Amino acid sequence: MHTFPSKKFRSSSHQNTIGAFYRRHLNRYPFLLFGLPFIATMVAGSFVLTPATALRYERHDRKVKQLTKEEELGLGKERRRVDINEEYYRLAAKDLDDWDNKRVKRLPGEHDGVI
Repeated sequence: MHTFPSKKFRSSSHQNTIGAFYRRHLNRYPFLLFGLPFIATMVAGSFVLTPATALRYERHDRKVKQLTKEEELGLGKERRRVDINEEYYRLAAKDLDDWDNKRVKRLPGEHDGVI
């Protein structure tokens, strides 16, 4: 009695499939059957992903817009005309001698600077 059966692992019905053909010819033509489809997939993927990436950046550009100087400073339609003389007299009219020094409350554990 034989330890291993003499029957082949693959039957003859599997010899005519596409997988068997590919496996037989892979050793003879490795670049044609493996390398070329791989490179073609990479190139095709590049062409497919380019518009998707462009769309992503266009959406981002629509969200982020360039601000003018007035928008950046938060000035809207309620902006008033500033006259330097008017500002000078408005500040000069304030009483600058009547003020109290107020101590800022410190966070817990923070040094308060008192000796």
